[in-house]
Amino acid sequence: MKKLNLILAVACAAFTMQACHNNAASGTNDTTVTTTKTDSTKVSDTTKMLSATVDTADTSFAVKAAAGGMTEIAASKMALKMSQNIKVKNFATMMINDHTAAGDKLMNIAKSKNIKLPAGPNAMQQSALDSLSNKSGSAFNMAYVNQMLKDHRETIAMFESARSTVKDTTLEAFITATLPTLHKHLDAITALKSSLK
Repeated sequence: MKKLNLILAVACAAFTMQACHNNAASGTNDTTVTTTKTDSTKVSDTTKMLSATVDTADTSFAVKAAAGGMTEIAASKMALKMSQNIKVKNFATMMINDHTAAGDKLMNIAKSKNIKLPAGPNAMQQSALDSLSNKSGSAFNMAYVNQMLKDHRETIAMFESARSTVKDTTLEAFITATLPTLHKHLDAITALKSSLK
């Protein structure tokens, strides 16, 4: 009888352990599914929050600034190939270096804010680049300098206006950090134009 009771006790214990193990495994699976669902929801909510927090005017500024920078880089690369004037080439090199650095900073900001930037200049900017590519010699130099003068005046006005209206503090810091470089470019291109006359 004692042997029978002992066998029954061992069997009950084994059965109980097996049942507990199945419940634990089942509970783990349920928790994993729940956690995965919660994590997906959090990612989705974060993306919505990023999209929602960027003001439309801030996005518009970032897009215009990016397209303008790419246009000036493209025109300056053209100047390096087509101009024989060392002053024009030096200015073009400065433009490529400075606008590439600013463009990289803006791209990083845009990625963090979920802002989609253009891949290149807009249609009007591309038309100006096409027109520039059809010139050569001193006509090219003057057209390039005039284009850079016009672009920098417009860009500075856009940046100064945006500095007081953007809502995103990261974009505001980018504007504040970039404006002195834009003013330096304007001064340099103004002096270059005088030297070409």
